[in-house]
Amino acid sequence: MNRIKPILFAFLFMVPFLFSCQEGTDVVESGTYQGTVDEVEAEKTEIYVKTDDNKRLELYFTESTTLTRNGETVAFDQLQEGQRVEVEVEKTGQRLDPKAVRILE
Repeated sequence: MNRIKPILFAFLFMVPFLFSCQEGTDVVESGTYQGTVDEVEAEKTEIYVKTDDNKRLELYFTESTTLTRNGETVAFDQLQEGQRVEVEVEKTGQRLDPKAVRILE
């Protein structure tokens, strides 16, 4: 019985943590959206954007995705959480392909 308590404690501690890491994402129609970078995953060249209409978009950069600031092409490492961006996406099934990401600030 004494071994069960630490395991139970660990489980109860981990459950809220696991759920907090699993925020949902939304699929929107193809178009252009403005919002704020919610999360950057550099190793995956992936960002999450919270749009002005409260949608959360999951965007994996491809070779054809353009990233610009003030009309100039910039590297992915210029993206930071909290930045205002404009994203142009194309809906492909239940996936969003980012065509262009423009850093606004």
